[in-house]
Parts: sequence; structure tokens; C-alpha cells
Amino acid sequence: MIATAKELRFHSKELLDTVNRGEEVIITFRGRPCAKLVPYSEPGSKAEKSELFGIWKDREETADVDAYVRNLRKGRF
Repeated sequence: MIATAKELRFHSKELLDTVNRGEEVIITFRGRPCAKLVPYSEPGSKAEKSELFGIWKDREETADVDAYVRNLRKGRF
């Protein structure tokens, strides 16, 4: 769906209802698209807190990430 900035100003509830139904709403300003309203979804947690990945995941010294980072910063702060 496409709506103008004026429609967003005066009909925001109806546009939010449209978004809640799962539709995306493109907001135009002076005839050009400038924003998109999309349904909000909670970010999924794919990784555990402090879990490393890539080249860091198999290093023994990074088994405890918090302690490793704290040790790196020890002399700087």
C-alpha cells in the first residue's frame, strides 16, 4: 500500500491497522517514497550471550568471553 505524508498525519490509526494485518505501507513525500511501515517482530536470539563465532569460537583463551575482554582492557582504563 502507498500513502502520502499527509495521510500518515491524519489517518495514522488506519495505516497502523493496515500494518498490523501484515501489509507494508510505503510513505511518500512530494511523490517520492521516503519511508516504509512494516510489522514489528521481536528479534530472535540465535546466539547465546557472549558466544563467539568464526575464527574466535575454537580458541581456548576465549572460553570465558567476558573475562577475556576484561583482560584485554585492563591496561587501557
